[in-house]
Amino acid sequence: MLSRESSPRRTIANLRWWIGGALLASTVINYLDRQSLSLLAPYLKIEYHWTNTDYANIVIGFRLAYSVGQTVFGRFMDRIGTRRGLSFTVIAYSVVSVLTSLARGFYSFATFRFLLGAGESANWPAATKAVSEWFPSRERGFATALFDSGSSIGGAVASLLILSIYSHWGWRPAFAIPGMLGFLWVIVWRWLYYPPETHPRVSDAEREMILADRQESQSPTAAGTPLSWRQLFALPQTWATIVAKGLTDPVWFFVTDWFPIYLVTKGIELRSGLIAIWIPFLAADLGNFSGGIATGYLIKRGWSLGSARKAVIIFGGIGVTVLLSTVLTNNLYLLALLFALATFSYAAFSTIANVLPSDLFHSESVASVSGLSGTAAGLGTIVAFKLIGHFSDARSAMAGHSFDPIVIVAGLVPFVGMILVLLLLRNTDATRRGLVRPI
Repeated sequence: MLSRESSPRRTIANLRWWIGGALLASTVINYLDRQSLSLLAPYLKIEYHWTNTDYANIVIGFRLAYSVGQTVFGRFMDRIGTRRGLSFTVIAYSVVSVLTSLARGFYSFATFRFLLGAGESANWPAATKAVSEWFPSRERGFATALFDSGSSIGGAVASLLILSIYSHWGWRPAFAIPGMLGFLWVIVWRWLYYPPETHPRVSDAEREMILADRQESQSPTAAGTPLSWRQLFALPQTWATIVAKGLTDPVWFFVTDWFPIYLVTKGIELRSGLIAIWIPFLAADLGNFSGGIATGYLIKRGWSLGSARKAVIIFGGIGVTVLLSTVLTNNLYLLALLFALATFSYAAFSTIANVLPSDLFHSESVASVSGLSGTAAGLGTIVAFKLIGHFSDARSAMAGHSFDPIVIVAGLVPFVGMILVLLLLRNTDATRRGLVRPI
């Protein structure tokens, strides 16, 4: 009989995809917590007599902390590791989400949202780093789409869960109950996640496959050496990742944080317009996976990694321009369709924007670059939200059309971002020297 020491260790088949599933769950919970305010905003505005500018300032507090936090926590993840770093930040923002139920007005809401933004900012840099550690290059597009789809899944589920809790028990439990999910997630995460080199439950074949792919793309002159901020900012590849997020994510955050208010200005009652809230999120979910699957398919057909990524970027940048057509209609179902097409296109673009740090940079710098791109997206969103609050209030008398200039800009900015990314995303002397990976 074999002793316990000599018995074969029990492995988990395709462990990397279980980890991908955990990252998906983290993103879903992240979005459940943040969507609570935007879904309850039409009711809270009445209760607390907020203007659109007041609401914009509360949301900007979240975005400010979220923007700075992405760079700070990106570096934090590169230094202490994904397992410990994500455990800490999920616990932190779950506590804040529960405590938001104690808010009593503008300033307390603004404070809690600021703290929530700080905690939630770590999710994307950490998940991107985890993908770079656990997935070979041919699978990173789909793995990134998997965790990124949690934003659209979380947004769609939130519209049902949050409003249901609100209708039964009021707005305070609608903040507290979803906030408790993060504590359960951390328990699973602490058991499941370790680096592939040391994970006790990864099979030898899967470990060798992951490490072999990493060695193929790792330069011996750069391995184990994180790039300094000065080095990163000197690279066009860094700016490609910054632009890819900075000129697309503000459009998505407009949908997540302002869409219920936008529908009300179009004369649509929120409960009857529920279909228009969750359909764009569902479309974004499909766009995430479509973008990841498309690049994987093109690579298998012989396309280079860079060409496959750029093809999806072009599709996404052009597709978001359908938002311009929304100024011509107040029809609920047509608006839902147009926003669905736009969010599908955005999400395909977003998948590539999120995978670029792991495509271009070695593991030691992935979270830092991802954090920089997230900070750019956050700063762009802050500017956008300030303008949205101002112009929507200034045009409030124009029933059905107060948001028209806003959605026109939202449809054009990702197209500009597409052009800039195509110009910046290229191999350079830094590629030859091994500072970045070839694309």
